[in-house]
Amino acid sequence: MSTTITELQDIAPTTVDADGMLARTMRILGCFTADEPELSASRLGALTGLSSSTLHRILAQMLELGLLARTPGRRYAVGARLWELGELSPLALRLRETALPYMSRLYEATGENVHLAVLDAPLPEHATALFVGRLTGRSSIPTLSRMGGRQPLHTTGVGKALLATQAPEWIDRFLSKRLERETMHSITEPDAVRAEIDRARARGYATTREEMTLGNISVAAPVGSVAGLPPTALGVVTRIDGADTRRLGALVMQTAADLGRALRVA
Repeated sequence: MSTTITELQDIAPTTVDADGMLARTMRILGCFTADEPELSASRLGALTGLSSSTLHRILAQMLELGLLARTPGRRYAVGARLWELGELSPLALRLRETALPYMSRLYEATGENVHLAVLDAPLPEHATALFVGRLTGRSSIPTLSRMGGRQPLHTTGVGKALLATQAPEWIDRFLSKRLERETMHSITEPDAVRAEIDRARARGYATTREEMTLGNISVAAPVGSVAGLPPTALGVVTRIDGADTRRLGALVMQTAADLGRALRVA
């Protein structure tokens, strides 16, 4: 049975507060990760800090609404209703669906991982690359990316391509925080990151060399501004040995440009 907005409102408190029902529900959902996709009630209690009575009351309501599902061993997982709602997002319904044929074309030309990511940036200081599409094959090099996953902007090809779309003031705010080093090759010094962004803008595509995963190189290009969608980038990740970045750059730029045109008329 489908859940309506009215039903969701029925479980919310009559007054909105910083720790109301919606905030608590999101706190519970925020506990699930790729490393911990299934959690027990005791684990959720430890992670959220909610009292046992409050937690179990909310869990029961979330199960009833399909926001959570039961799994073996008296554990909880994200429910199918959330997946159903997520598929109605413009990131899925418009962006990913339009992008899939272009991603397939790029995969056929390279045989390597193809990534589609958007800039998720409530604030520049907390901005990340959110992966909304991914194509891979048996012979593709393993990567850390996954659908719905996030990775840093400064250590990924799609991330650097997304940075290249932003204004200097935005970049300054992003670089005001401490940038984490994912590998020994990660570029974290602000002036060096700015130089990487300038190079990406000058040639039309961004690159990383073992900055997120050892042995990998990534090449990515921005898709271009599309009304109603966040900044988007398309990229390829391949083995560093023998990688032809100029060839990959040309393929990625052409595919990103074609995708941008398709999205603007969609």
